[in-house]
Amino acid sequence: MTFLRSLFTKNNTPLGCYGGEIFRLTFQLWQNANCIMLKQNVMPTEIVTTDDLREFKLELLKEIKQLFAAHHGQPTKKWLKSYEVRKLLNISPGTLQNMRVNGTLAFTKIGGVIFYDSEEIQKMMAENRVNNRFDFGRRK
Repeated sequence: MTFLRSLFTKNNTPLGCYGGEIFRLTFQLWQNANCIMLKQNVMPTEIVTTDDLREFKLELLKEIKQLFAAHHGQPTKKWLKSYEVRKLLNISPGTLQNMRVNGTLAFTKIGGVIFYDSEEIQKMMAENRVNNRFDFGRRK
């Protein structure tokens, strides 16, 4: 398990927001393989070949691609804290406070912690999208 975790961390920090999810999928595959061997009550006598490892790698990459496709590069958490929203939008604490005060961004406050719905953030970004069409070729 330590070896598998080391594949998805660098300097003991997860690689991106998908590192934990990728580790979980890999560990789950490893556990399933071990459970099958234990259920058969037979010691595994197969030798793992490079073709087996290549096949495992392809299966793992396929699942990782599906994971990225399912989330479209968006956060997997439903509720984000203020520091996560500031990091995601690359804004200052004052800007985030202004967005709360003027109603641009909905929030939920529980105790002293403010949470933001990640879907609401995506919706706000889509609603405030600006499509500029410059026509440099013609003059009026």
